[in-house]
Amino acid sequence: MSSSNGDWPGGVKPQVTALPPDEWQPWPLCQFVLKIHSRCDLRCDYCYVYEMADQSWKDQPRRISKDVIAHTASRIAEHAHAHGLPSVHLILHGGEPLLAGADHIAHAVRSVRQALGPDVRLQVSLQTNGMRLDESYLELFDELGVRVGVSLDGGADDHDRHRRRPDGRGSHATVSAALGLLSERYPHLYAGLLCTVDLDNDPIATYEALLKSEPPRIDFLLPHGNWAEPPPGLPAEGGATPYADWLIPIFDRWYGAPQRETEVRLFADILHLLMGGTSSSESLGLGPARMAVIETDGAVQQSDTLKSAYPGAPATGFHVARDTFDAVLRHPAVMTRQLGADALARECRDCPIVPVCGGGLYAHRYDSGNGFSNRSVYCADLFRLITHVRGRVQRDVATLMEGR
Repeated sequence: MSSSNGDWPGGVKPQVTALPPDEWQPWPLCQFVLKIHSRCDLRCDYCYVYEMADQSWKDQPRRISKDVIAHTASRIAEHAHAHGLPSVHLILHGGEPLLAGADHIAHAVRSVRQALGPDVRLQVSLQTNGMRLDESYLELFDELGVRVGVSLDGGADDHDRHRRRPDGRGSHATVSAALGLLSERYPHLYAGLLCTVDLDNDPIATYEALLKSEPPRIDFLLPHGNWAEPPPGLPAEGGATPYADWLIPIFDRWYGAPQRETEVRLFADILHLLMGGTSSSESLGLGPARMAVIETDGAVQQSDTLKSAYPGAPATGFHVARDTFDAVLRHPAVMTRQLGADALARECRDCPIVPVCGGGLYAHRYDSGNGFSNRSVYCADLFRLITHVRGRVQRDVATLMEGR
């Protein structure tokens, strides 16, 4: 076992009200992000992998080797069988995963599926920028049962402001063509769109541009930032809520539509949590983190969004060739992210919406002074958005009760 597994992220022990008791058992991992290629064919200026604090991508092999794939498949199967998991989710990621090539992608999926055997169902998805998504890839994904998510930031001008090729040309036209093929010919593989919020874009125009490809789901992402490096347009102090102000008109349009146009993951998760349910992502709620990232060199890491905090933030010191995923679960930083409210800052634990907010995305809590023991840099935005959603639901329920 690596000697680094006793280190707390940022060198700071999180402020928790109670450490796990001796009999405490972690939740097994069920989601594995496999970085099959570490480079990209776009140069997006907001990318947390290439443009933010952790620049370790430069030292990674460009493409994951077959040996690392074999070790990863074995470790996933070992973990799933040991914990009796009925299914696991494999997410093919990058960089840009399609740069790995069709044969290598097929080898990775088949290796994991074969290692798991018939008793564990393998769900596979792939997140791509869409630049290389064509008929041949979609035929392969149809054969392998791989669902495809595509990154799109709205209309042409809005998308191309950030998501550019290395030579500066925009990517919207190419991505739109790929989305047309995906949505028209292979709708059963279409997982949805990922859109990074840009305050310079009109929210409703962005939403309507995304709807044009008929996505089954839209995932709006807040730009990665923290207290040391605040996100664009968000001052570190002052209580401004520009991101909530941007998202609320979309929520009102989505929630009030006569027919559901698509699922918006952020809004659906807030609604589920308000009603006592669970979240589908690590961005909200108090559910345990159950995801690990495997880099192209076989290193096992926490969520790669932590690359936005400081160099080495996602590292665990573990490697698929020598360490089990059960060992990863005992890394203090991983355990901390399974402790729910006990791992949050005091001001979060005392907040009335903490069951929904959950302290926000872990990476967004970072400050260079005390690590991750803080509220989210998006705290005010999350509070305003969640209470707005709650208010809409409460008014609707009251109206229904009055009409009985």
